[in-house]
Amino acid sequence: MGDENETTGSESAVDPAFDPDRDRGVLTPSDREFLLGRKTDYTDHSKKQKRNRIRRRVRNAILDFTILFEYLDERDRETVFDPENEECDAYTRGITDTLAFLHLGTMGYSTPFKDMLARGVSKGEQELAGSDYRMVNVEFNVDPVGRIDVDEVVEKLDRGAFEEITDEELRAFVRLLAESEDFSPGPLREEIKGQMDHFAERAAEAATRRDRQIGELTD
Repeated sequence: MGDENETTGSESAVDPAFDPDRDRGVLTPSDREFLLGRKTDYTDHSKKQKRNRIRRRVRNAILDFTILFEYLDERDRETVFDPENEECDAYTRGITDTLAFLHLGTMGYSTPFKDMLARGVSKGEQELAGSDYRMVNVEFNVDPVGRIDVDEVVEKLDRGAFEEITDEELRAFVRLLAESEDFSPGPLREEIKGQMDHFAERAAEAATRRDRQIGELTD
């Protein structure tokens, strides 16, 4: 995985995560240069010290989130996660990678990651509601995608039976389609864009009919 993090200078210029001049976070600029392999003049002893310091900072950063959750002002939190921020895409990937890092790091814990995730979401919902009576059901399962019956999926598509297609079938089918030599993303993108307005209109009509039916049932 280390090789995937190595980027060229041009990539660094457009990707905030790999910007060497970015302000210090959990990692110092020197830490980033070390982990990305951009600075290699370390002795074995200095490498060991560097990794020890990084591990300590990561552990303390995790502990700091208890303070951030409890005491950081709502305005400050909203500013950090401002969806209009020009680096929103990089933040989205960073959050995704944070969850991946925590998922890998907590394997073997007495409390499974899925339980911690459920507790975290529940605490967030209670914070929003301002009450511990806000109780939600959080589902998280890791189900590997295995072999699918391609003929069966195509048959469902031919019948327009989209509701019968499982998430597992959908993910595998899209992956196989994207890796097919006959797949051409350019024309497909334009065709789907051309159909999207019609799709959105039909979806809005369905939502309106649904609301109308609910209104009639509750009158």
